[in-house]
Amino acid sequence: MEAVVVDAGSKLLKIGFASPDQDPALITPTKMKRVLEDGDGGGDVSMVEEVTADPVVRGFIRDWDAMEDLLQHVLYIDLGWEVGDEGQILFAEPLFTPKAIREQLVQLMFETFNFSGFYASEQVVLSLYAVGHISGCTVDIGHGKIDIAPVCEGVVQHIASKRFQIGGIDLTNLLAQKLKKSNPLVKIDIFEVEKLKEQYACCAEDQTSFEETENKCPTETHTLPDG
Repeated sequence: MEAVVVDAGSKLLKIGFASPDQDPALITPTKMKRVLEDGDGGGDVSMVEEVTADPVVRGFIRDWDAMEDLLQHVLYIDLGWEVGDEGQILFAEPLFTPKAIREQLVQLMFETFNFSGFYASEQVVLSLYAVGHISGCTVDIGHGKIDIAPVCEGVVQHIASKRFQIGGIDLTNLLAQKLKKSNPLVKIDIFEVEKLKEQYACCAEDQTSFEETENKCPTETHTLPDG
């Protein structure tokens, strides 16, 4: 059975079989809604909708129960693995992953999923491999963090690497604050703000070209769900 590659990000989980020049078989949000057991919600449907879980925060796994449920679903249901016939797995991990998180991940892989083989490699290295290089400088801008690292012959130079605790979610929150400030009476939905950012946002190459870039940005209007 082909090995499976897993890249669990703060916003999206990408997973698929390790085949050359093949896109991930599945790209799904990592954030999940928890389904309360009978009696926990008291019959209140609205309460069930508000209970969510974020398995990955700023690139690192924080909710292990949620991560286990997510992997159970994507591996056995979406990819079609069978219990007792698991293959091998390659896990892409972010820069500066703590040893405790890596050890707990290995324990989860072998004790819960019974994989025949497991290997964890840093995302910055795999990014270079994906474009046919083993050396270079990678800039990984994600939903919750930015990793910058030089790689030499497939080895990350950690002493020269840098992680920033800022990412796409922070830009979304900033845009939401600006919208709220300009329209105090409008109810801001963070998911709608995310779509606005992805659809219309653009940036300048440098400060001097800001006005030129601003003039090129789309001017279409966007109607929020509340009108």
